[in-house]
Amino acid sequence: MRVQLDAVFVPLNIAVLTVSDTRTYDNDTSGALLANRSVEVGHRLVARALLKDDLYKIRAQVASWIADEQVQVVLITGGTGFTGRDSTPEAVECLLDKRIDGFGELFRALSILDIGSSTVQSRALAGLSNRTLVCCLPGSTGACRTAWEGILAEQLDARHRPCNFVKHLLPM
Repeated sequence: MRVQLDAVFVPLNIAVLTVSDTRTYDNDTSGALLANRSVEVGHRLVARALLKDDLYKIRAQVASWIADEQVQVVLITGGTGFTGRDSTPEAVECLLDKRIDGFGELFRALSILDIGSSTVQSRALAGLSNRTLVCCLPGSTGACRTAWEGILAEQLDARHRPCNFVKHLLPM
């Protein structure tokens, strides 16, 4: 990671949402990975939820966190596939003020090393809404690890240069 030596780490308030029709908190390794990695590096986990794959419930939860001034980052795992019940991108996209197109592009570029051409089926996306970063990731633990290690760890660190997401998430 390229770090500005005189910059200071800024802990962010992170909410993690797992979207799954089958997982419980006991076996939600993807949500746990995102929550644990966030806290390990110094961020604060301010909320964690697990919802069935229901477009309106997902949208309501994410909208609630976007409106909450205490939440600066929403990390969502699951519901990004092609099955009939997968609806996370559709639930979230209309809530975004600005899409971060490079997020999905970079995620797919990174994941090709692990899953080959199957990465074309990834509907990972991210955007900003009300000074909140919202990231939609696939439900596999490997995909969440790829996103954390290849994108999120650096982009959620104010010391990372030449740029990062942090300045977009802080009060003006």
